[in-house]
Amino acid sequence: MLAVPVAAHATGAAPAAALPASAAPAAAVKATGLDDPAKKDIAMQIVSSAENSSLDWKAQYKYIEDIDDGRGYTAGIIGFCSGTGDMLDLVEYYTQVKPGNVLAKYLPALRKVDGTDSHKGLDPNFTKDWAKAAQDPEFKKAQDHERDRVYFDPAVKQGKSDGVGTLGQFIYYDAIVMHGDGGDPTSFRNIRKRALGKAKPPAQGGNETTWLNAFLDARVWAMKQEEAHSDTSRVDTAQRVFLKKGNLGLATPLDWKVYGDSFHIG
Repeated sequence: MLAVPVAAHATGAAPAAALPASAAPAAAVKATGLDDPAKKDIAMQIVSSAENSSLDWKAQYKYIEDIDDGRGYTAGIIGFCSGTGDMLDLVEYYTQVKPGNVLAKYLPALRKVDGTDSHKGLDPNFTKDWAKAAQDPEFKKAQDHERDRVYFDPAVKQGKSDGVGTLGQFIYYDAIVMHGDGGDPTSFRNIRKRALGKAKPPAQGGNETTWLNAFLDARVWAMKQEEAHSDTSRVDTAQRVFLKKGNLGLATPLDWKVYGDSFHIG
């Protein structure tokens, strides 16, 4: 994952004609997509099923291990990595809101290992201190903040700009979690660009299901470019299942499989 927060760059749909203030429905200000709190929780559960083989995403604040994917330590609710910059951003932000925290002393090491899989300056106590930090409500809030800033909010913004519903926004979110939104060929923006060669999103006059299938095809291609991501079941037996059922609103109940494990949200 690449911690390069990028503003949505696609041309969105033309804004709808404004209603008179008196006619505007009260519900208009409410979240209507993946940013609805209940849908966001579902999104986190589905991502956790793939990242942690569990629906209990709130138990993952303390998670940390090196999964031998060339990204150093992977940790927390969204898989912040010591080798890709987003873990560094997280600890820097945490230190801004809580100076002198248990992870602050690792900032020089995190800056040095950024871009590598090295643990130099982190071992032997970084994993223990990460788990200790995860008991702090401020560190949990910091993880939530960085998840939203780098991954969730950009995915939802792009999804709404492209005119896709809750499922489509989730498909974008899962892609940006795994691939980041940097400039490399397998990044989120370039997955989307590859899909644009095959279909158009609804905001450009395309069919939503056709567009999302094209996006998932491009996502699978990107996953297969890297051995660590070559198992595409989080697309094939999860997201594609929801899409084939026409569940564009990501409505429950949901049943899917990831890496052979079955999951259900009622």
